[in-house]
Amino acid sequence: MAYKKWTRSHDSLRPDTRYGNRVASKFINCMMRDGKKSIASKIFYDALTQIAKKVADVPPIEVFERALNNVKPNIQVRSRRVGGSNYQVPMPVNKRRQESLAIRWILEAALAKKGKPMRDRLASELLDAYRGEGAAMTTRENVHRMADANKAFAHFAW
Repeated sequence: MAYKKWTRSHDSLRPDTRYGNRVASKFINCMMRDGKKSIASKIFYDALTQIAKKVADVPPIEVFERALNNVKPNIQVRSRRVGGSNYQVPMPVNKRRQESLAIRWILEAALAKKGKPMRDRLASELLDAYRGEGAAMTTRENVHRMADANKAFAHFAW
């Protein structure tokens, strides 16, 4: 019998209940605090309901997916030690890490806004990312700018 190494993948993640989307399910899981998934789900679905009211011509799950795709970084800098010096080396980002970083940056941007309920902050951040603006997009642009500034060290990537 062949031994299959256990790996974490999207295959083991069930799609969310309302839209049947695995990325939405991952987003809800990342948003969850102290194991309270029902609260995280309610916040997420309320935010998508608000998005549906503001953007009538596009389904809210498509707004969510396009917002995530806009925030995904293509390249990042990794620290590499060469000859006693540390260099910030630009490297391409794999698909799973792109998704994880995009989710993390959107949630951090929504959490950083104060004074409103989380569903409102999340809805506004997703709409901003959908339009290509907002704090999560700024984070992505900063990462790309850092990689561009350190292009001289690209030959250290192996």
